[in-house]
Amino acid sequence: MPAKHKIVRLEDHIDQEYGKRGTKKREKFEQGFEAFKIGVLLQEMRKHKNMTQEQLAEKCGTTTSDISKI
Repeated sequence: MPAKHKIVRLEDHIDQEYGKRGTKKREKFEQGFEAFKIGVLLQEMRKHKNMTQEQLAEKCGTTTSDISKI
């Protein structure tokens, strides 16, 4: 007999994996997720403007390595 899969809300899954909001583990997760979103948005805008990482780094006064890490 196949196992039944229970559908769980994303918020409930995150609570289970990282704890409730306000806990150290959850806050670390939330900060990492926010940084990830910023990186994705930056990459999308860079590509939309047809810029390379090198061009963006020069414009921002940083290195290609730093842009790549973001």
